[in-house]
Formats: sequence, C-alpha cells, structure tokens
Amino acid sequence: GAVVPITVETKLKDIESITVFAAKNPVPLVASYGMAKGADGFVSMRIKMGATGDVIAVVKSGGKLLSAKKEVKVTVGGCGG
Repeated sequence: GAVVPITVETKLKDIESITVFAAKNPVPLVASYGMAKGADGFVSMRIKMGATGDVIAVVKSGGKLLSAKKEVKVTVGGCGG
C-alpha cells in the first residue's frame, strides 16, 4: 500500500462537515470532520491506500451535500506510473 497526502479545500460558506472516503479500501470511510461555525473549509491528512482507486470528498454546507473525486494510483513499492 501507499501513504497518500490528501487536502480538501472549499470556499463554500457555512461548512458543517468534511468527509473523505477511499473507495477501494476495506473500510472506505477514512475521516469525518465536524466543522465549527465560521471555520475555513480546509483539511489536510495522509491516508493509507492498498490499491488504485477513487478518493472522494463530501462537504456538507447549508444542509446540502457536495462531492468531488479523484483517482489516485497506487503502485507496488511506490514507484512507477
């Protein structure tokens, strides 16, 4: 597997939470952050991934859920393309 740096940033107002999933991990939920009123929409972390797959960020803002995803490639030994 690989340790992958992840940053989620949004300019949305009234952020209630930011949640991150790694779709192909045995337990897809990586982290969920409850945000204090007036907090900036920013979190940064390192996550463990066992295989190439989508990393999905879900932001709850104003009672609505919005998401973005990006495929992250994991290679054996951390090398390759």
